[in-house]
Parts: sequence; structure tokens; C-alpha cells
Amino acid sequence: MTTSLPEVVGQRVLVTGGAGFIGSALVRYLVGAGAVVLNIDALTYAGDLSTVASVADHPDYSFRQDDIRDAAAMADALADFRPTLIFHLAAESHVDRSIDGPAAFIDTNVVGTTTLLDAALGYWKTLSGAERDAFRFVHVSTDEVYGALGAEGYFTEASPHLPNSPYAASKSAADGLARAWNRTYGLPVLISNCSNNYGPWQHPEKLIPTVIAAGLSGRPIPVYGDGSNVRDWLHVDDHVKALIGIACQGQPGETYLIGGDAERSNLETVHSICRALDRLAPDAGGDHARLISHVTDRPGHDFRYAVDHARLTAATGWQPEHDFDEGIAATVGWYLDNRDWWQSAESGRLGLDRTAQTGGGR
Repeated sequence: MTTSLPEVVGQRVLVTGGAGFIGSALVRYLVGAGAVVLNIDALTYAGDLSTVASVADHPDYSFRQDDIRDAAAMADALADFRPTLIFHLAAESHVDRSIDGPAAFIDTNVVGTTTLLDAALGYWKTLSGAERDAFRFVHVSTDEVYGALGAEGYFTEASPHLPNSPYAASKSAADGLARAWNRTYGLPVLISNCSNNYGPWQHPEKLIPTVIAAGLSGRPIPVYGDGSNVRDWLHVDDHVKALIGIACQGQPGETYLIGGDAERSNLETVHSICRALDRLAPDAGGDHARLISHVTDRPGHDFRYAVDHARLTAATGWQPEHDFDEGIAATVGWYLDNRDWWQSAESGRLGLDRTAQTGGGR
């Protein structure tokens, strides 16, 4: 089933974190669909302007290297660009990094979100009439705020927040702030919580690209614990379409869960990747599954995530379109074709010249 999306032609859309994995996919889609896009990204380790190089010279695309914690920069960007829609994706997002250094996650995900919400509220108050009525702020979050599920059941919008990692706690706090700016101040905020994403341009610190990179390099493929933890996998392009639907058809003040209908244990996911590698990049040493190495489990590792997206589907007609195994094969193919990019990311060399890529735009 193909999701029919609302028109975004001519909309002025500000995307924070638009040089990251999900944000860049959203930017590429929006520019291709006829929106006027301002991409704001601080270009930390996971931000890379090569992810949006395909639209960098488009007249309807522009870029600002700014930090969402900088109140003056956010106010200036909003006043100058005058968006009709904001997608807020800028965040610290890796659970393992949050365990080792939680303060950065509080600083960006909580303080930064507060700063951006306050700037958006100030800007929204300057609007009137149809402009004010049409404005939307979409706060993009994770299903990890809900904690862990057992073997059965699904997260819904009514599930309580029970975060178990510093990352999840910081996103839960940000979700609460986004809700508060709607309920207290009237800012037309919508919140989305998605399951685990995969696809092209994902930083190799995350599970699927970690496995692909290790397999292609002949290194041990790490699997936490016994690999029984379950995740619901969502292709990044399906996520982007859901976000467009939420922004254009959702109700301010509401939360919408986005899931891929593709539950797999981590070990099953790794084996799916290994099978794709066997087909696309045969190894003379044997099947790639021989490289699987079970490692000490992550502290507080949530057992299972699974999402019921019925509210989103009812509101927008959205459904995930990507078959998981086909999506994994295509993702493996992309990493095969883009070795230089992920090898640079692994070695920390990403974006050495990225500040020169400012794009065109208006």
C-alpha cells in the first residue's frame, strides 16, 4: 500500500537536526516535494552535510550551522526565515553514549528543546490570521520513552512514560516540555514517537550499520547478551512520510506513534543482515554469520519495543510500505556502494569540509 501524502509545495519548513540520519531524509523529501527548507544543525559528530549534498544547490534549500541551545540564534533564524512548519529532530540519540555521558543528553535534548520551544512561541505570537492558524511545531521523539514491554502487547499513546536509560529519560522530559508548551501557552505542537529506524546514511554506531560495517570488514559482529531483545524496525523513508502526515493532518496537542510492523529479535535482525551480505558481498571465508560474537549486555537494556500506530493510520491513512528483508537488502547495498562514507564515520573523519557546504536557498 502506498501512502498518499498531503502537498507541501511552497510551505516554509524549518528542520532542526537536518544533517542527521532521519533529519536529512526529511530534508531531501521536502525539497523534492517543493517545500522551501531551512536546515539547522550544529554539526556534531553525527551531523554531516554530505547527507543533504543532493539538495545543497537547490534554490529552495538553505543551511545554518546553529545550536538549538542558542536562544538568540534560534530567534534570529525564525524571524529571518519565517517558517510555517517546524520539525524538531536535533538531539543526542545514542543510548550507549548516554550511559557514558548523560549530561550532554540533558543539555541538548532538554535544555535545547526548551530553548527552541520558547523561540517558536515568541515567533508564533508575532503571526496573525491564517499564518497563525496554519503554523505547526512537530516534536520528533522515540518509543524508548515508554520503557520496556514483555513478550506481548504494544505501546500506545496512552502508555505511561517509564524511561530506563539517560537517553530515554531526556527524550521523555523533552516530550513533556513540548506538551506543556501546547497546553500552557497554546503553541500548536504535535508529538511523534517512533520505533527503531534503519536505512541509508545512518551513522555506523547504530545496530544495523554496525553489523553491516563489521561484516564487510571481516570483524566480529557484536550482539548484546543472547540477542533476544526485540525491536520494531521502521524504514526511514516510511518515517518521513508519517511525519508529513502528522504535520499536515494531525491535531495539535496530540501524540502519534509510528511503527514499522517489523518486530525482530536483535539476533534475528543480525542474521537477516548476514544473509543479505552473503548474497551481495560473498566472503571467501564463509557465511557472515560466523562472525557473530555475543558481548556483555548493555546496562538497563529494554527487552522489547512494539508500537501500535492505529491512531496515526486513522488520522492520516499512513501505513509502513517497506518489507523488512527487502529494506535490509537495499540498505546493505547502499553501504556497499558508500564505503568511503561509513569508513570516514567510523574513524571520526566525517564532515571535515562540511562547514563550507552552506547550500543555496532563500
